[in-house]
Amino acid sequence: MSKNSRPGLSYAQAGVDVDKGNSLVDAIKPLVRATRRPGADGTIGGFGGVFDLKAAGYTDPLLVAANDGVGTKVKVAIETGIHDSVGIDLVAMCVNDLVVQGAEPLLFLDYYATGSLDVVAAREVIAGIAAGCKQAGCALIGGETAEMPGLYAHGDYDLAGFALGAVERGKLLPAHNIEPGDKLIALASSGVHSNGFSLVRRIVEREGLSWDTPAPFAPHTSLGRALMEPTQIYVQSLLAAIRAGAHIKGLAHITGGGLTENLPRVLPDGVDAQIDLSAISALPVFGWLAEAGNIEEAEMLRTFNCGVGMVVIVEPGSTDDVCAGLRASGEDAYVIGELTDNTSAAPEVRYSGTLEFLSTGVA
Repeated sequence: MSKNSRPGLSYAQAGVDVDKGNSLVDAIKPLVRATRRPGADGTIGGFGGVFDLKAAGYTDPLLVAANDGVGTKVKVAIETGIHDSVGIDLVAMCVNDLVVQGAEPLLFLDYYATGSLDVVAAREVIAGIAAGCKQAGCALIGGETAEMPGLYAHGDYDLAGFALGAVERGKLLPAHNIEPGDKLIALASSGVHSNGFSLVRRIVEREGLSWDTPAPFAPHTSLGRALMEPTQIYVQSLLAAIRAGAHIKGLAHITGGGLTENLPRVLPDGVDAQIDLSAISALPVFGWLAEAGNIEEAEMLRTFNCGVGMVVIVEPGSTDDVCAGLRASGEDAYVIGELTDNTSAAPEVRYSGTLEFLSTGVA
């Protein structure tokens, strides 16, 4: 058997630099430690993360799991070089899906995949993930960084997040007593959040705008920075309300599909949602998207959150108290409708009034 005389190859020459991966782990260890909480020690580097439910104070918990990504908002992060907020989006999209079931987020794991590891950009992303975990009160206990040349273009990356939460048995949401007459409270969104960005990017391209130009809906901010506003994390305010005894029957995280598709997911058969669109405080960004994209109102409502990031279902007699408590926690909370009888089996969202977009305040 003849010896191969060609030069030897290494993993690094094939595009995967193990040393850079190790340096990233070292760089993010302080970020991970900052997310420590009861039940997790906040260290990484082993083969798996450990969480102690008893140390977290649970006696008979149900575990609730969720995973998600950020979608093509990641592409905006890559094109703008704004990597410090997309990690918050990743956490938000997962933990907001936990809290709607009454669950406290306990731990988070991330998956970061790229063609060629940029340690600086990756650390910014993971710093955002750690910041999101701190906002949600959960521990970042591990993750995976995958360098895959040939699968991702140079400079590209993608994200996935995995969250685990717990709720004591008997306190799982939605409750079984959701019924006509219950009120719908909106919690304001911080912007577009992390849904509809394929359409957003199409509009920006068609308008011939660059990411560093002033945003038409927020002229003192660049378009890229304005659109990269991270997703609101509602965990702490909602858990505080639940623990204070608020009569919350159900919660709906308004993500892809908007109010039209997400609210029916928590409604029982025989119940519809009636929403007054004129009551919604729709942020200026949505007015700009609707006008620039010539988007019909129905399409806006099933693509974007339109200013409502979370809907809270409460019994009529507790509406004022729940709103007051949520406002005291920093949320912009207000009533947008109620539940009604449904003549068909499948729940639907019915609308009255018209969306009115908030002004930028600039002539």
